[in-house]
Amino acid sequence: MKTSVALTTILVKEIRRFTRIWPQTLLPPAITTSLYFLIFGKLIGDRVGLINGISYMDYIVPGIILMAVISHSYANVVSSFYSTKFQRHIEELLVSPVPNWVILVGYTGGGVARGMLVGSIVAGISTVFSDFHVQNWPVAICIFVLTAVLFALAGFINAVFADSFDDISIIPNFVLTPLSYLGGVFYSVSMLPAIWQQVSLANPILYMINAFRYGLIGVSDVGIEKSFLMTGGFILSLLLFSLWLLHRGIGIKN
Repeated sequence: MKTSVALTTILVKEIRRFTRIWPQTLLPPAITTSLYFLIFGKLIGDRVGLINGISYMDYIVPGIILMAVISHSYANVVSSFYSTKFQRHIEELLVSPVPNWVILVGYTGGGVARGMLVGSIVAGISTVFSDFHVQNWPVAICIFVLTAVLFALAGFINAVFADSFDDISIIPNFVLTPLSYLGGVFYSVSMLPAIWQQVSLANPILYMINAFRYGLIGVSDVGIEKSFLMTGGFILSLLLFSLWLLHRGIGIKN
């Protein structure tokens, strides 16, 4: 009973944290997304034509939605948990009889909630510009949720190792953003030269975007089974690593 109370408290706190300042957390992605669809989808898309038999506007919708999920699930956890460390609130959690897994689930749960909410907003906006029909709901929903979980965990790990507010912006700016743009959001990997197709296969975000694209519009550059296998493997690895970090107190107790 006490564990459920602690988990609910952390989770509610994390959700209220970003909903209370919705003009800063929920409104900007809505505006940015509208510009993506207007510029890349309408103005440029009409000149690009079809990709794999799909209109360019419909083709980029899944990638833009998932890109929003990735960035916001990550950003919510990394900023929140580092702030807890910086303001010394983490000491209250450490001295309390709260299991490490509750702390981890509470913070990552807040990131997942924000990522999925922002992703849903972006998906809603996409219906104004595109009239695609979801081809496979189970695949789309599963990869939508799993992606949010994966990058919420990644944000937690970044926050654990961060020593300053500058540190929490390095990974998003120099790793996540390039990988997202190079993950096939605006193009098909089949359009690249053979050598760059092989290089692209080393990008884990490519598999998530293509699995989500398969769920929404029914096309993908990679195998769906492999996409789920890689995503699940990354989640399990980051989950175990996060719990180990909490158990050892690395970046928290020193």
